[in-house]
Amino acid sequence: MIILGDSMLVNSKNMLEKARLGGYAIPHFNINNLEWAKYILEECEALKVPVILGVSEGAKRYMGGYHVISYFVQGLIKDLNLTIPVCLHLDHGSSVESCKEAIDAGFSSVMIDASKYSLEENIKMTQEVVTYAHPRGVTVEAELGRVGGEEDGMADAVYYAKLEECIFFSQQTGIDSLAPALGSVHGFYKGEPHLQFETMKAIRDKLSIPLVLHGGTGIPSDQIKKAISCGITKINVNTDLQSVWSNAVREYLDNDKLVYDPRKVIGSGERALKERIQEMVSMFGTR
Repeated sequence: MIILGDSMLVNSKNMLEKARLGGYAIPHFNINNLEWAKYILEECEALKVPVILGVSEGAKRYMGGYHVISYFVQGLIKDLNLTIPVCLHLDHGSSVESCKEAIDAGFSSVMIDASKYSLEENIKMTQEVVTYAHPRGVTVEAELGRVGGEEDGMADAVYYAKLEECIFFSQQTGIDSLAPALGSVHGFYKGEPHLQFETMKAIRDKLSIPLVLHGGTGIPSDQIKKAISCGITKINVNTDLQSVWSNAVREYLDNDKLVYDPRKVIGSGERALKERIQEMVSMFGTR
């Protein structure tokens, strides 16, 4: 376990390397508030599995800033007496400056997503983040190709990562993990997922770093397991948990028109969230 100074957080290096060698995937669950972080940490502690807490830039703005999130996550680790490795990760950092801000606030891992730029610019931005992060004990993830989203529908072949570029990109940047866009999408799928397993396997065979699958929501369990067998060692999940939580809260509010306590409202989705985490962890082979 790598400790960052006095922080109780760890970076992703050891947990992802163990997953790569062990043939399973580390769960990356995005957090949206204090309660979600608490529920996720409690359930992963009960299951005795390492976890990566992902924070998007939108979630950062909603929760107040990188320092707020770093402090309350580390406070939860201490007050809940957690024994599992916990990594706090910036998800889809859109700029070098944003990544540096997260690092300075105590995040133990960052993703620089410069995939919308040219390969040369992506490399340049990623190199700058790696140069800043590594001396501070922080791991860096980057993306090649483009993971689709609800605005795109299914990812088109033009967005797929290429083997040769993945090799060159990794050699030039020194990243710790790579998210190659190979057919997954953010949000719900419009149709059946079509992941590029052969390319995934080829990248795994040529690179010694862990591979990351973004857009884990809605991918059938057999495809999740196949992706893991093809080298995926970290799977990002956000929409799936949001969906099960919101459905539970909606049902609770429908059944009690007089409730007004926000703690009861938010907490009404806790059980559904934790049950889905159990299912995800089992699917990922983490335990």
